[in-house]
Amino acid sequence: MKQILQTLKSLCQVSLLVAALGMSFNVSANEGGFPLDAAPNRVSNNASLQNGAKLFVNYCFGCHSATSVRYNRMRDIGLTDQQIKDNLILTDAKVGDLMTIAMSPKDAKVWFGKVPPDLSVEARARGTDWLYTYLRTFYKDDERPTGWNNLVYPNVGMPHVLWQLQGQRAAKFEERKDPHDESRTEKVFVGFEQLTPGTMSVQDYDDNIADLVSFMSWMAEPVQLERKRLGVIVLLFLAVFTLFAWRLNKAYWKDIH
Repeated sequence: MKQILQTLKSLCQVSLLVAALGMSFNVSANEGGFPLDAAPNRVSNNASLQNGAKLFVNYCFGCHSATSVRYNRMRDIGLTDQQIKDNLILTDAKVGDLMTIAMSPKDAKVWFGKVPPDLSVEARARGTDWLYTYLRTFYKDDERPTGWNNLVYPNVGMPHVLWQLQGQRAAKFEERKDPHDESRTEKVFVGFEQLTPGTMSVQDYDDNIADLVSFMSWMAEPVQLERKRLGVIVLLFLAVFTLFAWRLNKAYWKDIH
């Protein structure tokens, strides 16, 4: 029993250490930047993932590839090959092909200044909170080549491809004294001003962005739900195995003094 308690204590200490490292990473990653909103996690909701796939293909897939995923992988979110072919393949690609785009990296660099990232791994690289906030914080900026800017990624080269859904917004800033140096001022974001309405309400737009980000999270690791399920089974097995090992150990040494 003492060995079991010691093992559980060690596991708890490791879990606390991992949690602390995760918290410190998030704080440092966001330090000095625009605060991130928590992205709803809908990777277990096939209806949300299917809507996210539709948004991805119609608004993102023209410039961003997803080369780590094949079209037929979307069977895992409840779609048939025929549904994938009819609704999500807009070229002459086959259902078993990788999700690549026609635009070459050379042309992309000329048009955008850099090659747009592959979105099949972006959720792992940036995090879902970053993507969720980024896609909801575009604003009109006539000083930028694209006419758009972003609070999470200032001076981003990407235009706001979802502007028709969200509408056009302007960002309002105020000049305030730097709390660390009163001789200096800093520009602080205070809110948005809606310039033109979008085809969606604010709530509907945020809801659709949550679906899109969840789909990108699923693309980054299509087997994540299965991984977590197997992880629980393994931990339960180890717990039962530990109990049997402890009883066997006790029975083996009971006559030895």
